[in-house]
Amino acid sequence: MEKFKKRRFNSFGEFIKELKFIIKNRDQIKKLDSGELLDAEFRQRLMMAVTEVNGCRYCSYYHSKLALKAGISQAELNSLLAGELEDCPKEETLALFYAQHWTEKKGQPEQEMMDKVKAEYGREKFETINLAVRMINFGNLSGNSFDYFLYKLSFGLLAQSS
Repeated sequence: MEKFKKRRFNSFGEFIKELKFIIKNRDQIKKLDSGELLDAEFRQRLMMAVTEVNGCRYCSYYHSKLALKAGISQAELNSLLAGELEDCPKEETLALFYAQHWTEKKGQPEQEMMDKVKAEYGREKFETINLAVRMINFGNLSGNSFDYFLYKLSFGLLAQSS
């Protein structure tokens, strides 16, 4: 049986910790979703940057639709889905690179990278970017953990393993 390769929650405790964060920050998440904190295009670019690293098929499908609806072109969306940022607005590139870095480092980004993002966007926007990244990461890992459950339940026959 091929090994399940997608990023997922490693324990129920990790899931609960992240769920508590989401619940605790639900008011800010509502503001983020409504466009008060970041515009829809930037938010969806962040969502796609994280989703590409984690490989969640559910979030990729859903946020691709939202990205197109927000005004992101199909060409830019294809680039984001490939992990490429060249077609994105230059003023957002550092934040998108940070989103990828944060995800690759499993929520433990390097201090130097955090300092660059804070210097570029300011503390408040930095916190908003982190909220968006952490929110979609929770969704990604939830979707991938569900796929892992299907994978184990079916002895590797159900769910995408890579």
